[in-house]
Amino acid sequence: MRLLLMSDTHLPRRAKHLPGELLDRIPLADVVVHAGDWVDTATLDLLESRARHLIGVYGNNDGPALRARLPEVARAELGGLRFGVVHETGSAQGRERRCRARFPDLDVLVFGHSHIPWDSTAEGGLRLLNPGSPTDRRRQPYHTYMTAEVADGTLTEVVLHRLPPREGDMT
Repeated sequence: MRLLLMSDTHLPRRAKHLPGELLDRIPLADVVVHAGDWVDTATLDLLESRARHLIGVYGNNDGPALRARLPEVARAELGGLRFGVVHETGSAQGRERRCRARFPDLDVLVFGHSHIPWDSTAEGGLRLLNPGSPTDRRRQPYHTYMTAEVADGTLTEVVLHRLPPREGDMT
């Protein structure tokens, strides 16, 4: 099972559209995960129309229209693993401990908010993944998203993809 993970698209405020590379990968994924801060419903509509299966949550910048269509926390069993998706997990310090306590029944938690890619494993085995942002890199050197594979209850091939600079990006 192929996964495509993204977060913090902030369209159309931080970019006018999703990067072509990311759009091209959407129909190739078995599951697309978006960890919040869509900002516009058009992006949700686009992903719903192109993804085989979409799992998404709302973020702190998402208004009433998105909150009416998306949960704050999403859960799904994918390929024998228990996944959760949430936008915010708090500060980096203590994140593994907090998330393990909040989500003791999960194997993998995908989150966003910081725009900072993250891949760690909490004591007890909870895998924490933040794909960064494909459109708003903030203080990061690259716009990013992640892909991964799930087979027989195992998460493999977790890859952070760096997108090429956009016109107007500061170097």
